[in-house]
Amino acid sequence: MESSEDLFRGAVVVASVLIIMSLVASAIGINSVDIGGFSATIICAAIALGVQWLSWVPASAKQTERFFDITGGVTFLAIVVFSLWAGALSEPPSPREWIVSILTIIWSLRLSGFLFLRIHRTGKDGRFDSLKTSPVRFIIPWTLQGLWVFLTMSVVIVINTQSGPAPDLSVWDGIGMALWLIGFGIEVVADAQKTTFNSKPENRDRWIDQGLWARSRHPNYLGEILLWTGIALFGVSCFGGLEMIAWVSPIFIFILLTRISGIPILDERALAKWGDNPDYQQYRENTPALVLGLRTPEK
Repeated sequence: MESSEDLFRGAVVVASVLIIMSLVASAIGINSVDIGGFSATIICAAIALGVQWLSWVPASAKQTERFFDITGGVTFLAIVVFSLWAGALSEPPSPREWIVSILTIIWSLRLSGFLFLRIHRTGKDGRFDSLKTSPVRFIIPWTLQGLWVFLTMSVVIVINTQSGPAPDLSVWDGIGMALWLIGFGIEVVADAQKTTFNSKPENRDRWIDQGLWARSRHPNYLGEILLWTGIALFGVSCFGGLEMIAWVSPIFIFILLTRISGIPILDERALAKWGDNPDYQQYRENTPALVLGLRTPEK
């Protein structure tokens, strides 16, 4: 039996997400192609939420989070394919559309695959322990994942679904590509270093302070922010009016990772584990939370 508090919280989250996504989709879709009387951006928002809710049903029945991350990846791929198709109803995809779509596909396959393998190695994700036992509580992370996918993809959605011819590539697109490559490289290297570190028995119950992690406590998040900022720069040459609201993408990612679900949660867990350890205190004091330090802190 669900408590009234759980029902209220779930209803508030679902309603809030629906309102936010509807407002953003309507604003950024002013120049979007129309399909069956609906803006393609609205349909992309519906796909983002619909895939999550359809996946929530069996996941809730089995009380498992094993396919949560891979579902997010599949949703990114579905929106890329749909938005490219929708935009092609007006004009053949431009080089810019192909580039941002391919970059998104590469990132999605890499990250969702990495997270999928990680949870199948560990067997669980502690974030869901108190959520997956209740369908009403469990729908909250799935709904928020839909919001995450849509807002993160907002720049790509606008670029791909714009009606009419696209402007030629510009220097901003080159800067965006360079920033994406840097961010993607940092994220891939950081994840590989942490996986290797955690695979060694002698590092069990220790924090990683090697490689990029000796210069930043969360280098993978730095890479994530940089690569989506790079994607956002592809919109400089072709966004106008309310379409510029799509630039909420890198801002949303920065706030999400640094203020809500990323660094705050991981730092809280780290302090609970190693807060009394002088070596960890020194590492935490001398190592930036996000930006790579110029010098490796002394151990």
